[in-house]
Amino acid sequence: MTTSHYIKMVNPSVEFPCAEGEFVLTAMQRSGLNVIDVGCRGGGCGACRIQVVDGTYSRRRMSRAHVSEMEELEGVALACRISPTSPLLIAIAPPAVQELFSE
Repeated sequence: MTTSHYIKMVNPSVEFPCAEGEFVLTAMQRSGLNVIDVGCRGGGCGACRIQVVDGTYSRRRMSRAHVSEMEELEGVALACRISPTSPLLIAIAPPAVQELFSE
């Protein structure tokens, strides 16, 4: 049996289950929710930037254009590239600094 963890969002306030090994973005969509923006699903576009406030997770490669090393240390991640290893408390993260100045 696969271990499942609950993902709780603080903005907006929703909760959904996510299995270990399943990406947070995939679990959100499977739960019928649309609270995190969806883009390429491969870690390259940055649409699904979140802030992990509490909890642990494993991650796959993410574009440094959308999540800097410093941001990663502060819990910023792409929901399409992380899987929970414990319950997670997350929030939508602001756009990357590079994205703010590219327009």
